Amino acid sequence: MTTSELLKKVRRIEIKTRGLSSHLFTGGYHSAFKGRGMSFSEVRLYYPGDDVRAIDWNVTARTGEPYIKVFEEERENTVMLLVDVSASAVFGSHTMFKNEYISELCAVLAFSAIANNDKVGVLFFSDKIELYVPPKKGRQHILRIIREILNVKPSGRGTDLSGALRYMINGLKKRSVCFLLSDFLAENYDEALRVLSGRHDCIGIHCWDPLERDLPDVGVLRVADAETGEQIWVDTTSTNLRRNYWDAFMRHTEETKSIFRKAGADFLSLSTDQEYTKALLQFFSKRSQSVAHG
Repeated sequence: MTTSELLKKVRRIEIKTRGLSSHLFTGGYHSAFKGRGMSFSEVRLYYPGDDVRAIDWNVTARTGEPYIKVFEEERENTVMLLVDVSASAVFGSHTMFKNEYISELCAVLAFSAIANNDKVGVLFFSDKIELYVPPKKGRQHILRIIREILNVKPSGRGTDLSGALRYMINGLKKRSVCFLLSDFLAENYDEALRVLSGRHDCIGIHCWDPLERDLPDVGVLRVADAETGEQIWVDTTSTNLRRNYWDAFMRHTEETKSIFRKAGADFLSLSTDQEYTKALLQFFSKRSQSVAHG
């Protein structure tokens, strides 16, 4: 992709997704991911009726007068996008590749975040850490993230989700909102997800192509695993083969959903032929309700 083509694509994505985030998602996003916890603001003199548990005994001892600590809600979030750029992400049988679909999702989430005055960062991973972009605010920063997603050239082909999660466990000091965008064709990440979800607000977004679930009846095909390169011949006229293929996909999806549920994290599954607008709106609405009642 030339620089000119890349810039045009970034601009198209910005126009499409910025409008969506501004008009559809900003309110829902704010409610679903409002600031968590309280931060210290100042100390002031104690007045009758104040909560005695808020008395700052150190300042009180120094001044000889009772002072209390004043806190305010932390409204600013840090949003981290953990983006799978392994070889299996460059796959598409319909209108767009999985990585293009993921880039639009990231743009919507990122523009929603900066509209809420949040910082946004991104981690690209395959079977290694490909690129880390620290959280910042602003439109130019979001456009850089979109450019990186569209133009990333990973050196690895596999998927080490556990390594990416542990990188975030070690790197994120402040409680953050972490979106994990992947097809989750990975193993042994349960424990790392549990630890990250215990410290941060984690949401898995499962992105998949319809051809990964529904094998068409088109005769004998030679297929290759995108990540390992292994090739085999398959007879797609076999009803049993197509049924087993469908079963394997559904089983993987349910197992992934179970891993996230056990870790205390949210999970959303989206197909690349599915309009993500409605799905994200429903997700934000559900999150808003749980936050309100939490």
